[in-house]
Amino acid sequence: MRTGSISRETRETKIKVDLNLDGNGICQIETGIPFFDHMLESFGRHGRFDLTIRADGDLNVGPHHTIEDIAIVLGSALREAIGDGRGIRRFSHAIIPMDEARVMVTTDISGRPYCVFSGVFSGPIEGVLEPYLIEHFFTTLTSSAHITLHLEGSGRSDHHLCEAFFKACGVTLHEATRIIDPNGNIPSTKGIL
Repeated sequence: MRTGSISRETRETKIKVDLNLDGNGICQIETGIPFFDHMLESFGRHGRFDLTIRADGDLNVGPHHTIEDIAIVLGSALREAIGDGRGIRRFSHAIIPMDEARVMVTTDISGRPYCVFSGVFSGPIEGVLEPYLIEHFFTTLTSSAHITLHLEGSGRSDHHLCEAFFKACGVTLHEATRIIDPNGNIPSTKGIL
């Protein structure tokens, strides 16, 4: 089974993530930020990951620490579940619409953390999340997971645009982590990701 289970506790947050890459999209998300719960559930459901996230953070000072630390722990769980990447597809892309919004995400399970984010929000999403937190989440996730993500999107509804980013990321990570090589080779000319 390709799973990752990571905990992290600081003075600001206490986070626990359990991830099964070969799940059925069963998600139990409790971050204390209902809109972010919805985004993470969209990620897990469309990635077909079984995903449990429990987060207790200093939300009294804002959502930044909680969102950042969830990205760190989720990325670490993803890296643990992928392991050395034997037999995986490695690359994937998806174009996901949500009503008027459209997002394109490309993924490389490369071992090299890099994130390119292009999307403009009109203001705080649902009055809760500052737009920079969405880019920061994906940047931190890629850094912790040691993957490359390119995310590009546009739309009039901040909710739709944000949700499409999370759905597309889930879809591409599902595809990129599928086992396609029955011989279990590492998909790299270097022999290592």
